[in-house]
Order: sequence, then C-alpha cells, then structure tokens
Amino acid sequence: MPLLTPQDLITFSLKAIGVLGVGQTALAEDYTDAFSALNGMLAQWNVKRWLVWHLIDVSYSTTGAQSYTVGPGGNFNVPRPSRLEAAFFRQYVQNFPNQVDFPLEILQSREDYNNIALKTQVSFPYYIFYDAALPIGTVYPWPIPQSGVYELHLTLKEHLGQFTSYVQSLNVPDEYVEAIWTNLAIRLAAIYPGSSLPDATVGLAKASLSTVRMANTQIPRMVMPTGLTRPPLFNIFSYQTY
Repeated sequence: MPLLTPQDLITFSLKAIGVLGVGQTALAEDYTDAFSALNGMLAQWNVKRWLVWHLIDVSYSTTGAQSYTVGPGGNFNVPRPSRLEAAFFRQYVQNFPNQVDFPLEILQSREDYNNIALKTQVSFPYYIFYDAALPIGTVYPWPIPQSGVYELHLTLKEHLGQFTSYVQSLNVPDEYVEAIWTNLAIRLAAIYPGSSLPDATVGLAKASLSTVRMANTQIPRMVMPTGLTRPPLFNIFSYQTY
C-alpha cells in the first residue's frame, strides 16, 4: 500500500469522530492540535516494547571509564532510550573475528547500583545499570571493563520517531496504519467534546493494537535464578544425571 502522511492520518481520524465530512478540509488550527496529539501518542508508544517492531544493537569500545553516555551526541549516539532491553559485552581475542560475547545482568534501579560497595573495581564485568536521565542517559557497567579489551553492546527499542511535517512519509509496517489513525481518533475525541466516537472505531483501535502486539511479541526463554536450581544428581542404575 502507498505510504501515508500525517495529514492523511489526521483526516481519517477527524472523519471517524464526525468532525469532518466527505470532501471537507480541516482548519489549520485543527491540524496543529491533531499533529501534536499524533506525536504525543507516538511518544507514548516508544516506551512500550510490544508497540515497537524492532530491537537494535549499538556498541561502543570500552575506554576504562566508569560510565558511558547514551543519547544524541553521546558515546552511544542514538535517541535516548527509556530503558535497556538487554546488554552484553564482547571480549576481543587475537584471532579476529572470533570474539566471545558475555551477557550482562541489568540492575533495574539506582538503589541496586548503590548497594555495590566498590564501584571503581576494574575487572571482568557482570552487571550494568542504566540511569535514564534527560537529555542523555548513562550506563554503568560493573566491574569496570578495561580499555581496549571489551566492546559494550546495548539492545534498545527502535525509536518510532516524531513527525516534523504534515507531508512526511509514514515509514512503518502496514499493520500500524490502522492502529495509528484509530487510536488517534480516540485521543481527538477528547479534544473535541462535541464529537462522536463510534463503537466501531473503538473496536478497530483495540483490534489493530492486538494485531501489532501479536506481530511484535518476542518472549525470551525462561532462566531460573541460581538460588532456585540444584546440581544434577547421579542415577546409579542408569548411569545418567537428572
């Protein structure tokens, strides 16, 4: 299907709630308000894993620093993420390209990172903490990886971005088009108190989001905490462990 524009989506949404009729064009003020609502909705979607269709891997060679910046112009020059989805570090070896990757456990809170007694310890890293500060976040791997030996990798959500003009191309998977204009219609109904929001539009909004969720769902394999596992036992009759 042809790529739509924000102007097309806004027009669909305004028609869905009865603000526009067939052949009518929205006023400039209506487009401005709806455009802000559209970008605000996408900003909300950016932080929901199931509404983002792709994860990206970004990397940075360690320098021996205690922390690295994540955001526009930072060490990881990407849009500022709301959280880390996963992380690992790559250990260089002499026989390129046979590097070895090791997963990092994410510390989910500043309080957990504060509990580390010796934060300046330099050694083989096991953990990483992300401080989602504005305008640029910061990651703290621990122990601190040495310079020139490791490459730090972060797994982040693909940024949906923000529209900058009414005629900008909508570069998203096809199943997102209906999800965007129907859910935008629900938001615009709150801006136009005299509008009507048909049950059919609400139903389409829910169904389209369910389709997006189904397409984007990725469930990692379950990993049991170390404290809940036991060493294997040996069966003397079958000569096998269990």
